Amino acid sequence: MTSDFSAARIHLERAYHYLRGSDETSRTACDALDLLIETVAEAQHRPPEAGVLEFPQSTARRTA
Repeated sequence: MTSDFSAARIHLERAYHYLRGSDETSRTACDALDLLIETVAEAQHRPPEAGVLEFPQSTARRTA
């Protein structure tokens, strides 16, 4: 299963938008959301990992 980073980022940005208060809790939460949004954005734009193909190994060896 893969993560939907685009959708997660939208929800995190929306939560950030709702925390408009100037109190300590709102500021702390916004700081934490900033880090999460940045991490999700990096993951969203990271190129996919290359898969490794395994080739069957021959049991018979050639001799020259």
